[in-house]
Amino acid sequence: MHRLSTVILAAGQGTRLKSKLNKVLHPVCGRPMVDWSVAAARAIGSDQIVLVVGNDADAVREHVGQGVTFVLQEQRLGTAHAVMQAQKAVEDFGANSVLVFYGDMPALRAETLAALVARQRESDAVFALLSVIAEDPMGFGRVVRDAKGKVQAIVEEAAASPEVLAIRELNCGVYCFDADWLWENIQRIEPTPPKNEYYLPDVVDLAASAGESIKVVCIDDVEEIQGVNNRVHLAECTRILHKRINQEHMLNGVSITDPTSTYIDVDVVIGRDTVIYPNTHLRAGTVIGEDCSIGPNTIIEGSIIGDGCTVLSSMLEGARMDDGANIGPFGHLRKGAHLGEGVHMGNFGEVKNSYLAPGTKMGHFSYLGDAQVGEDVNIGAGTITCNYDGVNKHPTVIGRDAFIGSGSLIVAPAQIGERAKLGAGSVVTHPVGDDMLAYGQPAREIRKMERVDEDQD
Repeated sequence: MHRLSTVILAAGQGTRLKSKLNKVLHPVCGRPMVDWSVAAARAIGSDQIVLVVGNDADAVREHVGQGVTFVLQEQRLGTAHAVMQAQKAVEDFGANSVLVFYGDMPALRAETLAALVARQRESDAVFALLSVIAEDPMGFGRVVRDAKGKVQAIVEEAAASPEVLAIRELNCGVYCFDADWLWENIQRIEPTPPKNEYYLPDVVDLAASAGESIKVVCIDDVEEIQGVNNRVHLAECTRILHKRINQEHMLNGVSITDPTSTYIDVDVVIGRDTVIYPNTHLRAGTVIGEDCSIGPNTIIEGSIIGDGCTVLSSMLEGARMDDGANIGPFGHLRKGAHLGEGVHMGNFGEVKNSYLAPGTKMGHFSYLGDAQVGEDVNIGAGTITCNYDGVNKHPTVIGRDAFIGSGSLIVAPAQIGERAKLGAGSVVTHPVGDDMLAYGQPAREIRKMERVDEDQD
C-alpha cells in the first residue's frame, strides 16, 4: 500500500514579524497559519503529518494537538536539516512518498499539493518540485533547465548570473520525494557558507548530476506561494485568502456587494440569497441562514443567525437570532443574547445573556441583561435592567404580552407578570403581578386591568 507522509517545516523564529507570538500561530482569516498547512495536508489524504517545530515549540504543540507527529529542530541549520529531523518518524511509519512544504504558506492550495504528489507517484522521478511563473522574482531561486527542458539546477538569486536572473520560473520550495531516495541522498547535502546551513534545493543538483528524473508541476498563480516573513506578507496573505473565501461564497449563491471591503473568516457558513454589504466582518464560528441582509458596518463573531434576518450596522458576539429577527442600526448582542423569531431590536440597543421570545419588540437605547422575556412584549425606549448590584448579577423575568414604558428601570432580581403594564419612567423594585398596572419611583401596583379575551370580536 502506498503511504504518504507530509512534513511541514514550522521551526522558524519569525524574527521579522517582531512578535511575541510564534510565527505559525499568527492568524490568517480566523485560522492560525499552521492550521492552514495541516488542513491542506489532511485534505489531500496524507497518511502521516509530521510538524517540524523549533521556536516556542510547546505553544505550537498545544495549539495543534493530536493527530500530528511533532519533531524538534533544536538548532536551525537550514531547510534540509529540518527535513532530516523528520527522517526517523517517517521511516518508522513506512511512507513511500514524502511531501515537504512550509508552515508559513497559508495560500497554498490543497489541489496544487495533490497534483504534485500525483506527478511524483505516476512517474519514475525521484522527486517532483513545484514552480511558478512570475514577473516579480521575490528573491526566489530560479529553475534552470537544459535545451530539452529537463531541470538541471536551482540557482539562488544571490548567486545567479544575469542570464539566470532573467529566468521567470521560480522554485517554490515545495517537493514530493520518493522516500527511499530522499533519505539516502539528503545526508549528502553540503553546508553552504557563510552560515554553513543545509538547504533543501541542493537535492536538485544531487539528482541532476546522477542523471535522475526530476518532474515539475508549474503553476501560474503566484499568490499561492506567498510566504509570511513580516507583517506586510501577513496582510498580503490575509487579502489573498479573503478574496478566495468571498469568491467561494458568491459562487454558492451569496451576494457580496463589495468584496474588497468584506472580510469573512474561513469556515463561516452563509445561506444562499443572503446579501452582505460593505465593511462587514464575519468571524470564526458564525453561521448565517438564507435571505438575510447583513451590514453595512457590521461585526459578527461566533454567532448563529436564522433565515430572513436583518443585521444593520451592529455587532454580535456569541449570540443567536432566530428566523425573521432584526437588529440595528448600532445594536449590540453580547454573549448569550438570543432573539426569538421575529424579534425587533432598535438602534443603540444592547442585550446580554438574555432571551427575547418571538414577537417581542425592544425599543432604542435599551439594555437587557440576564433577562427572560416572554412573547409579544413591548420594551419601551430607554428601558434598563439593573442586573448588577456591584457584587452579583441577578435575573429579570418579564411575562408575555407585557408593556414596559419608556425609560423604565427594572432593578433585578425582578418579576413582571403577563400582560402587566409599566408607566414611563417607572423604577421597579418589587414584583409586578399578572394584568397589573404599575408606575412610579418606586413603581407601585395601581390596579388590576381587565383582561381582554384575544378571541373576542
